[in-house]
Amino acid sequence: MSYASHLRCRECGRCYPLEPVHACEFCFGPLEVDYDYRAIGRAISRRRIESGPLTVWRYSDLLPADSEQAVDIGAGFTPLLPAQNLGEALGLCRLYIKNDCANPTWSFKDRVVTVASTKAREFGFDTLACASTGNLANAVAAHAARAGMKALVFIPADLEQGKVVGSAVYGPTLVAVKGSYDDANRLCSELTDRYPWAFVNINIRPYYAEGSKTLAYEVVEQLGWRAPDHCIVPMASGCLLTKVWKGIKELAWLGLVDWAHTRMSGAQAEGCSPIVQAWERHSFNVRPVRPNTIAKSLAVGNPADGYYALKVLADSGGSAVAVSDDEVVEGIKLLAETEGIFAETAGGVVIAGLRQLVAQGRIQPDELVVAFITGAGLKTQEAVLDRLVPCLVIEPHLASFEEAIAEHREAVAAGRQTNQGESHG
Repeated sequence: MSYASHLRCRECGRCYPLEPVHACEFCFGPLEVDYDYRAIGRAISRRRIESGPLTVWRYSDLLPADSEQAVDIGAGFTPLLPAQNLGEALGLCRLYIKNDCANPTWSFKDRVVTVASTKAREFGFDTLACASTGNLANAVAAHAARAGMKALVFIPADLEQGKVVGSAVYGPTLVAVKGSYDDANRLCSELTDRYPWAFVNINIRPYYAEGSKTLAYEVVEQLGWRAPDHCIVPMASGCLLTKVWKGIKELAWLGLVDWAHTRMSGAQAEGCSPIVQAWERHSFNVRPVRPNTIAKSLAVGNPADGYYALKVLADSGGSAVAVSDDEVVEGIKLLAETEGIFAETAGGVVIAGLRQLVAQGRIQPDELVVAFITGAGLKTQEAVLDRLVPCLVIEPHLASFEEAIAEHREAVAAGRQTNQGESHG
């Protein structure tokens, strides 16, 4: 049983039944799920949560779908890892990595789609659909296969090959749109009115978005029922940042954790940073941009939740930062070389953004910081291929190896001297 009670417009406050709608018919504001928090408060406890399954559905009391009928391929309860090596490199004493690369289709989108697909099936839909920059397409195709539903996924035609294959393998109808994510999303908005399909990020969006809250629930539980001092989150539509914030506040409202005044900071790539640009203008007016970045999973030029993300940044005392594509690659490599986690480009944005925020004094050395890594690097291998050290090619005998390893060590030493010279210069 779900404790979801109704949908509420985030702008005018009008209430709607729990139906597959996403916009207010009076002011066109976005709809959000509301809950009977009094009933939840009577039922929920730390012990009840801890006895649940090791998936997002351990938090079913706070989700808008029936967990007994869940479309579940094991999303959630991913590792929260103390990042001592990376922390030392950045000057942070208490840094943690929330590693959502470990989800079934290797991104956090499994969290939102397990909720969305469960709700879509409750509504009687037989087809699951989405517009996606890749990760969502993977998750929708996989969950539709699990649910025995048909799937249609719409992606930009220039998407990374790893993400295309990561959708196609599940057998959906895969539609490559000659344009950006925003072009694909506009097309899907038109299709929603024409076809009886469950578009997880359009007509099912109020329910879909709630799955992101589970990241916050897990982090708090994994920290021993403590809220972090500071979170840094990648921003595409801005929804993830707002839902992590909402999740932390819900646990505080329900008395499951002490309120810690958690600060929320967001990171984008410079080539698609409309939320950061608005933040730097001290404005809540997000101006759409045309994406031009290797961080394709964040390449949303007209972010639906941009205004609300800016409100969270301001209300929480956080910050927003944009990083170059070169910094994105360096962030991917730094995380891999210090903590053994190979993240996609969105992860590189987060680590590069974290480094920048620390250097600017906007994150303090003793804060308990959680960096959210939302997708795995095998999806975006193209981003780092030309920046990696090539392998040694040898004949199968000892002399060949020793000659090659000696040359390699000389090259590495020369590279270090060059880098040191550049840093001193």
